[in-house]
Amino acid sequence: MSPLGGDERAAAEAARGFMPSAEGLALAEAATSVDPAIGPFLEVGSYCGKSACYLGPVAKRHRTLLFCVDHHRGSEENQQGWEWHEPDLVDPEVGKMDTLPTFRKTVHDAGLEGVVTAVVGDSPAIATVWATPLSFLFIDGGHGTEPARMDYEGWAPKVAVGGLFAIHDVFPDPADGGRPPYEQIYQPAMASGLFDEVSATGSLRVLRRR
Repeated sequence: MSPLGGDERAAAEAARGFMPSAEGLALAEAATSVDPAIGPFLEVGSYCGKSACYLGPVAKRHRTLLFCVDHHRGSEENQQGWEWHEPDLVDPEVGKMDTLPTFRKTVHDAGLEGVVTAVVGDSPAIATVWATPLSFLFIDGGHGTEPARMDYEGWAPKVAVGGLFAIHDVFPDPADGGRPPYEQIYQPAMASGLFDEVSATGSLRVLRRR
C-alpha cells in the first residue's frame, strides 16, 4: 500500500525537483513508522518543495509539523554554469537563485500550508540554536564537502532516540554520483555507533537512532 493517497502522490510527482518517485515514496513510507510524540519532522534542503510534498502528508496524519530548512539560494550544483542550474529560478533583480516563491506555491497547491513550515536561512546557523528533538530528519542540502559535513554535524545530534535519519544522494560507487553525502554524512553516521541502517532505496538511505 502506498504511504500517500492518490492526490497526494500526484502532487508530489508533479512538483518541481529531482527526487525519483520510488525514493520519494520510500521517504514517506519511512516517515509513517516514526512515533511523532518524540518530536516533529525536519528536512534540510527543500529546493522547490518536492520532498515536502512526500513528507508533508505523513506529518499531517501524524498531527505534527514538517520544518523545511533552506536558504533558497540554491546549492552549489544549482548555480550558473553547473549541471543542475535552472535559469528561470534566478531572481533578475538580485542576480541570485530564489526558490522560495516556487516552494511556497508548491506547498500551497498541495494543501500543506498548515503543516509545512519554511525556515529560511543558513542550515548550520539554524542548527546551532535548534533545541527540539526530531522524530524524523531528512538531509538533502548542499552537496559540497563542507556543506554536507556541516549539515551532518549540526543536525544528526538532533535526532531523538528511536527517530529516523534519512539521507539523499548516497552513492557508494563514485561512478554513480557525487561523494559528499556518502563520505560526509552517511559514513560518519554509520561509524558513530549511534545509527543502524533500516532501508535503502536508490540513493536514499534511512537510519534509526539507537
